[in-house]
Amino acid sequence: MTTRKATGSSGSPARKAHAALLKHALSYPGAWEDHPWGETVVKVKTKIFIFLGKPDEGLSLSVKLPESRTFALGLDWTEPTGYGLGKAGWVSARFAAKAKPPVDVLCKWIDESYRAVAPVTLLKQLDGETPGAPKSKAAAPKKKAARKR
Repeated sequence: MTTRKATGSSGSPARKAHAALLKHALSYPGAWEDHPWGETVVKVKTKIFIFLGKPDEGLSLSVKLPESRTFALGLDWTEPTGYGLGKAGWVSARFAAKAKPPVDVLCKWIDESYRAVAPVTLLKQLDGETPGAPKSKAAAPKKKAARKR
């Protein structure tokens, strides 16, 4: 009798990458998971910073890349995000179920996307700044007293 492996994609590289990217995105201050349109998104406050498609057919994601958009769009597996989001700096990436996505690169993109939409208070928290702590500023030069004539 021959045994066959299950053909489901539960252990596919794309599904594992999906799980790793979701975990990474949820590690940011104020990040939370939502499921509009039957897909997974991660938001900070009310703003989405990553769209993660359904992992059954491979890995698909969209992130906002205000700094590295041009570089990202030069890769074979990316394209501007549809619905007009591409014009606002959003980039989509797609990988087949058996493909091994570059998780380290995608995590950097998630970081950039989070920083593009998160409120300043959460960015300070992310960067280790204590909220309400006085900022160190260089002392302003003293003005010379005007001479009386």
